[in-house]
Parts: sequence; C-alpha cells; structure tokens
Amino acid sequence: MQDTGDTVRFRVLGPISMLPHTPTAAKVRVLLATLLVRANEAVSTTALIDELWDIHPPRTAATTLQVYVSQLRRALGEIPSEPTTSERRLHTVPPGYRLSVREEEFDLSRFETLRRTGKEAYDRGDFTTAASDLRESLALWTGLPLSGVPHGPVLATTSVRLEELRTVTLEQRIAADLRLGRHHELTGELMELVNQHPYRETLHAHLMVALYRSDRQSDALQAFSRARKALVDELGVEPGAGLRRLHDRILRSDPLLAWQDPAPPRPSPAAPAHWLPPATADFTGREAALATAAKLLPGEEGSRQLLVVGGRAGVGKTAFAAELARRCAGSFPDGQVLLPLRGAQDRALDSAQIALGLLHRLGGQEHPSEPAELPGERPELAELAGRLHQSVEGRKLLIVLDDAASEDQVRPVLAAMPDVFTVVTSRRPLTGLDGARHLVLDVLRPSEAQRLLTSIVGPRLAEDSAAAREIVRLCGYLPLAVRVAGSGLAARPHWSAADWAARLADEGAGLTPFVAGDLDVRASLLVGYREIGPAEQRAFRLLALAPVPDFPLWAAAALLDLPPAEAEQVVERLVESQLLSVRRSTPGQPCRYSYHRLLRTLAFELLADDPLGAVEAGTERLATAYLSYAQYAAALFTPEGAERPDGGGPGPLSCARIVGDNPARWFQEEAAGLVGAVRQAHAAGLWLLAWELTLALAGYFEAGSVWDDWAATHELALSAAQRAEHPGARAAVLGSLGDLAWQQRRGPLAAEHYETARVLHRSAGDRLGEARCLVGLADVALTDAEPGPAGKLYGQALELFGSEPQGQRGRADVLRGLALCHLLAGRAEEALVGFGEFVDAAQRLGDRRWAQFGSRSIDRIQEHVIDWAGGGREARPDAVEVRPGVWLVGDPQLQR
Repeated sequence: MQDTGDTVRFRVLGPISMLPHTPTAAKVRVLLATLLVRANEAVSTTALIDELWDIHPPRTAATTLQVYVSQLRRALGEIPSEPTTSERRLHTVPPGYRLSVREEEFDLSRFETLRRTGKEAYDRGDFTTAASDLRESLALWTGLPLSGVPHGPVLATTSVRLEELRTVTLEQRIAADLRLGRHHELTGELMELVNQHPYRETLHAHLMVALYRSDRQSDALQAFSRARKALVDELGVEPGAGLRRLHDRILRSDPLLAWQDPAPPRPSPAAPAHWLPPATADFTGREAALATAAKLLPGEEGSRQLLVVGGRAGVGKTAFAAELARRCAGSFPDGQVLLPLRGAQDRALDSAQIALGLLHRLGGQEHPSEPAELPGERPELAELAGRLHQSVEGRKLLIVLDDAASEDQVRPVLAAMPDVFTVVTSRRPLTGLDGARHLVLDVLRPSEAQRLLTSIVGPRLAEDSAAAREIVRLCGYLPLAVRVAGSGLAARPHWSAADWAARLADEGAGLTPFVAGDLDVRASLLVGYREIGPAEQRAFRLLALAPVPDFPLWAAAALLDLPPAEAEQVVERLVESQLLSVRRSTPGQPCRYSYHRLLRTLAFELLADDPLGAVEAGTERLATAYLSYAQYAAALFTPEGAERPDGGGPGPLSCARIVGDNPARWFQEEAAGLVGAVRQAHAAGLWLLAWELTLALAGYFEAGSVWDDWAATHELALSAAQRAEHPGARAAVLGSLGDLAWQQRRGPLAAEHYETARVLHRSAGDRLGEARCLVGLADVALTDAEPGPAGKLYGQALELFGSEPQGQRGRADVLRGLALCHLLAGRAEEALVGFGEFVDAAQRLGDRRWAQFGSRSIDRIQEHVIDWAGGGREARPDAVEVRPGVWLVGDPQLQR
C-alpha cells in the first residue's frame, strides 16, 4: 500500500492535531481528543464533563461545555448560521455529541485497518504483505499517543491501550521480517527495542533469532542471559517456556532454527491428489441432500466455496462427504482429498497438524522444517499456511475436512485456501465460519434404513420383514447403528432376525450389542459427550431421567435444579452438540427436547456412575414439579383442587404460565410424563409424591375415561400408601379406584372399594371422606336401578357434608344424585327442580363442567321425558347421564 499520510486530517497517534488548524485552548483540545477516540459514536455530556474536569467540575460545567463545543465547531470550519455551506461533522445527539470522521482522514482508523490486514496476511503465510501493511501502520505514529493534552479517565486508559497495541504491532512486523530473511537488518533495531522494553520476552526472542541467523550464536546466548537477568533481578521471575526452549535450541545449534527460504517453488505441474476412503457399496439414501450439495459447487448459481455438513455422531457425515466428492470428481480434476481431523484416542488435531496433513496428501513437502517458536504466537502454523496456500494455488480441488471440533480448529486452514471448494463435517453447527452454507443430516428414513440393513445382511432378511423393521427401529435409524447391527446379524447365521432384534431390545445390555469389529456405536457417541463441559455432561446424564421420550423445558429445569433461563442455556448447548434434539409442535408453543434412542441409552449407562443421591434428588425434583403443575391443572377442573405439597415446587405464577387456561390440553400433552413420574416416584420409594401425584390426576382420568392409566397409577399409589402405612392416603386412592370401577360398570368392585375407603375415613374421623364414599355407594345403587336405597345413601352423605365450606362441593354432588333418583323413579318435575338446584350450586363453585352437565340434563328431561303435548305426562327415561360423560341405559353394551 502507498503512503498517503498527507491526507490524514486528524491525529491521535502522537500529539493531538487537526488540519488545517489545531485548537490552541487546552480544554478544546481535550474535547477534540475525547471525541476522536470515540469517533463516530455518541459520547455523553457526563463523560465529556468527567474528562474535562475529572471529579471537580464547576457548577457551570454544562454551559461551559457548550461553549467549548461551539469553539470546536468553528475550528472544524462549521458555520452555525450557514449549515449548508459546510460539511457537518460535530452532531448533537442524545445523550451528548458525535464527531464524524472518515477512515482515510483519521490516523487511528487507518492504523487499525492496516494492522488487521497485516495480521490476516501473516496468518495465511503472506509475510511480504504482512510486513508492508504493518510497517505502514507503524509509520502513522508521530510520538506518544494523545500527547499534548491533559488526560482524564478516558484518555488515560486509551493512551495505555494504544501504546500496548503499537508494541504488539511492532513485534508482529519484526516477526514477518524475520520470516522474509531480514535478520541482518533487524539486529540493531532489536537491540534498541530490548533496552526500551526489557520485560518484553517476544522482543528478546526476536533478537536471539536474528543474532543466531546472523551467525552470532554467542551473542544470541548473551542476549538470553541479559533478558533472564532483567526478569529475575527486577521482577523475580524466570523467562517463559517459549524463551527457554529457544535458548535450548540455540545451545544445540539446531539446524532447523537457521534461516530457510519459506517459499520453495512447488513442483509444476502438480499431480492430481486422490485421498478418499474406499467407496461404500451399500451407500443408501441421501439423494436429496446430495442434490442440494451439488448445487453449491463452483460455477452453479449461488455457489459458495465452503459447505458445512452437520449432524449427530453416526449419522453418516463422512460417508456422505466422500460420496459427494466421488460424484463431483469431474468438476475437480486436480483431486479430491479427505482428511480426518482427529488423531489417536479421537483427539482433535490442531490447525498446524491439519495443514501438515493436507500438504502431505496434496504432494507438498512431507516434513517441513520446524520454525522458531516465539512467545505469544504459533509461527509454525503461519509457515505451514503459507506453504498450503502455494500448494493449492491455481488447482481445482475438493477438500473434505472430516469431523471438525470447532471453528478455531479449521479457520486458519480455510483462510490459507480461500479458492478451494471445501466440505467440513462436524457434530457442531460451526455457525461462526464466514460464508459457509450449512447442510444438516438427520437419521435415515425407515425404508432407507431397512434397505441398508438388507444390503448388509443379505437375502435371508427378506424372510422376516417385521423383524427387520424392528431392528432398524431399535437402531433409531442411525446409519452407524444399522451398519453395526447388520454386521452383527450377518456374522451370526445361526441367529434369526427376530432373535437379534430381541437381543438389541434388551435394556440390560445397553449399547453392548452395538459393536462390530472396530465399529463401536458407544465409542462414537462418547466423543461428543467428552467434548462438552462439566455442566453439559451432568445435564446429559440427568435429563435421561425424564420419563418420556420428549420433555419440556420446565422438566429439564427441575431435573437440573436450575432456573429456567439457565437450564435453557445448558440444554441448547446440548442441542448444538447434537446430543439432544428439539422440536416445536406448533409456532408459538414451547420447545420440547428429546434424545435419540441410543443417546438416551448412553446417558443411562453414564448415569449409573453418578452418586445414588443425585439420581434420587433429580427424580424427586421432577416428580415435585409434575405434582405442582398437575394440582394447578386439577384445580381448574375442580376449583376445590388439592393444595401444593409442603415439599415445594413451582409457584402459582409459574404454574399459570406452564398450564395456561386449558388444563385438559395440558393434561393430554403431559399425560405420558405424568404417568411416568408416578412410576418413577414409586420405584424411588417417594411414597408421598407417588400417591399425591396420582390423586391429582384422578379428575383428568375420570373426565377423559383414561381407564388404563387410571388403574396403573392408582395401583402404584395404593401400594405406596400401604408401604407408608398411611390410612388416609389409602382411603383416598381406594375411593378413586371405586370411581374407576363404577365408570367401568363393575358395580360390586366399586362398592367394595367405596366401603373399604368409607371405613378407613370413619376410623380416621374424616367426615368429608366418608361422605364422598357414601355418594359413591349411592351411585352404585343408582346404576343398579335402585333409586330408593340410593336416595337414603345420598341423604346420609348430605348430613356428613354438613354446612361447612369444605363440604360445598359434596353437597352439590348430592343434589345431582337426588335429582337422578327423582328422574329414575319417574318424578321428572322433581328432577327438574333438583337439577336446577345442582346447576346453581355448580355455578357458585365455578365448575363449568358440572354446570354444563346439569343444564344438559334439564334439556333432555324437558325434551324426551315430559310429554308436554300429552298434558305433561312423565316417563322413565331410556338413557340417563349420571355423571359428565357416563351414561346409564337399558342396553348394557351402551352403558358407557
């Protein structure tokens, strides 16, 4: 770049100055300097006042500041009375002022741009450009930064930062000159610099290298001695590891430290490079993804030079990239190269190792010389990047960098070959790579997975297609797992496909069956797990306790014992690492997270090593959260719902946010999780949670006639109550089981449960509980077409409910029963009155479901039971809704 320093109008890299005239007043120069170091940004009046007067501003500071601003505007050539005749630079903007300057007229902006381009050139191995840009950036300096004005807090800190930036830039410019063989010219300059900066180890290292390469080995060793003396005597510390290693290499007269031309000519023409794994004969599916990737090739509309192929471990990213390279070989006549980015024990290669591997595969220098290692930089990477750039220049190549661990790992290598079409595969999204297009692979379709399995096992699999479907399902349609399972079955000709499916389904075996030779699903999945942080590893294990395949964020927060916002950050990092999946059922709905089947199996295996208390605590937290939300939802069903347990849990606001105003929908969405939480609580011996959560679900089970889950959870709850020796809980569960048996039209069993529960309630002195059981017994009598005995039982219950507020709902239920007794006895008019009283009571309770049931009953009586045309004659109804959704009719097959 050419020096155009005469175009610079504003200078801060030395004495503050401005063309054509620098303000003479010190305060106005301070104002100018402060606005310049924050050029093109709004600087508040408070910050300006602090800079001008520090902590003791005058009372008229604001007014005086306006005066200084007016003086600066005049110095800038701005005429307030004629704003259109002069370019406006100093703007009044909230909360203060902004000075607008262009990059080419401001020395600091030009310095930062040249420094950045120089560093980028250095990183890609273009040392000539790097040295030129860095030298030009340093030429902009005319002295100590921001000199000639008093410094307040902003200018003082900025001055220190700029001086440090200048020294770092100088060190990198010298490093570039050393790469270009200018060690003789640098010796004198470096001797002066180490005297000025005796504690800068990088400058001492540069001097030692320059002296050694100038055939002055003894002087290089003396330079180290002087550096060590300065550090030990003044600071009490030894030189750093980099400087000590350099000293050892000079003592050994390391020939690799001597000057070598960094840019040997590349053999021309270079032979085509072909480094792809063997073609996979059974490559299956991915046609749509391959077509999408092919559109990104150079020359295609919208093409890019970088494609990132993402997906979880075992999804087939490597096979996909290799297949893409083979299919597109005609577009890359100079070669196709795939380089794995992991070495022994799956450790990620560093950028220098990647560059070296590519050089070897592309036919470059196989063993490049080892450059000097200087503190604070990796010069070997810069040298290798330069050689890589020369090796790929002018060649039409497709390069696959397989299994990248991070953006930082591949970014320097990509910068060295900007014109090469590169495919990067990774478990991580690598969204930080500029200009990349992203393609994420998911598991295979079931039909594709079954086709892959058949191609591996052979024709005998066609005899049992059902078993084949089960095998690929157990593999989660993951290509690696399907390949391993197929290889395992193919190696066992004496096993049937059904037997092998049963082996894979054995939960006790975990991932053990998913190994075939050096193909190991567990090892592949563990790589991603080991690369995440401790918090994410803990989350990956604990979230496996979620009782359903997919779970909401609030369940994750409970399991992890974190606030929802923090839990979301951890869980989203697991999603980014392809260890969890996320879906949103409909726009605006909360996200739900899930494991791939095999990843969940891995999480359970890892969880086995956690302390037992951690697992139990997580289970209890999750069950407590389920209980809180279920009780809140149940209270919306029945306004007299249960209280939140003493053990704590989400508060009312959280419950309202999660459940919303539609408890039925929430119960439906979370039903599997709720039932699973009951099972987990019972298995963990959390008896109180087991029965309380079960009872909170009873209203949903009854309203939806969810008989199977109703029975399963209540049997567990009854067991929990018995083990805890809690008669009250046992009575409540038996009462609910009576409701279930009654709804199933199993009258004798219902009566048995109600009676046992009634006795337990009576023994405990629980009048309301006993009354509810009497209502249940009355309902049994009612469905046995015995309205007389039923009415007596309802009457007994009414006496027990009494007049206390707690019995309000029970009294309403008795009104329902008595109205039904009238109806079944042929007294329709009395039934109408009774149902009217029931509707009034339900409305007072705020129970819309009951009120609607009562209104429906009144309408049916008026329409079907009373013959108004015949003078109001009454008849027994053919069908009666005895509870919401539960019918009593003449045909037993239609009783539900």
